[in-house]
Amino acid sequence: MRDALGKHVLIEFYRCNTERLSSVEHIEEILLRAAREARAKVVTSSFHQFQPYGVSGVVVIEESHFTIHTWPEHGYAAVDLFFCAPTVDVERAVQVLNDSLQSQEHQSMEVRRGTHAVEPRSKSPVPKAG
Repeated sequence: MRDALGKHVLIEFYRCNTERLSSVEHIEEILLRAAREARAKVVTSSFHQFQPYGVSGVVVIEESHFTIHTWPEHGYAAVDLFFCAPTVDVERAVQVLNDSLQSQEHQSMEVRRGTHAVEPRSKSPVPKAG
């Protein structure tokens, strides 16, 4: 990841098990398991059960964060995996989530974050305004 400060992987899980998508306990357990099995270091987590259905949650990791938002009524979950360490095994995290959500289809997209921050900087000082 020398060409970027981090990677942000966006995953769409379709045709998932609606009961699993509705359970805040299940969603918290699988997102924490995905982070741990991906070799991320968990710092804290927070999850919320919406009424009548749906769950949102975040797992803060030393390397950044994993988030999830579920729409049981559509059999859909949106997951973001953002990390700044090459040791995080994204493929393993996606596999854990796919299997646990019993998704019939998933799509993912990777975005490199902070690409301009790692470009060589000129040696001249930044001019001050005014």
